[in-house]
Amino acid sequence: MKRMDQINVIPFIDVMLVLLAIVLTTATFLIEGRLPIRLPGAETQTTPLDVTPIEIAIAADGQIFWGNETVGVGPAALAGLEPRFDQLAPGTPVVLRVDAQARFEAFIGVVDRLKARGIERVSILTRRL
Repeated sequence: MKRMDQINVIPFIDVMLVLLAIVLTTATFLIEGRLPIRLPGAETQTTPLDVTPIEIAIAADGQIFWGNETVGVGPAALAGLEPRFDQLAPGTPVVLRVDAQARFEAFIGVVDRLKARGIERVSILTRRL
């Protein structure tokens, strides 16, 4: 039997390139939500809620969304959320998706209005680090 002094890595490289192509192709189809929001990171994570929560999103440019519907930008958008908040029961779960580049002022405005109505089941969505 002939002794092998070298390992042929070319088949291994071929397999790795095919796997890389598959990963890169499928990664382009994965979308986190439908809105262009880049979530900030957090080291801890909780389990998802068992009921369907109301989703409020704040984009990097300050646009506020109620679900998939655009509410507006700035103080006018916060005022537009007021009637919607009035219709929520105090135990309603709310999920906030805030872009990492969004102004903190918009986030605080939404949280203040939720607290004023007694809505305390608020989750802030982040991506895991």
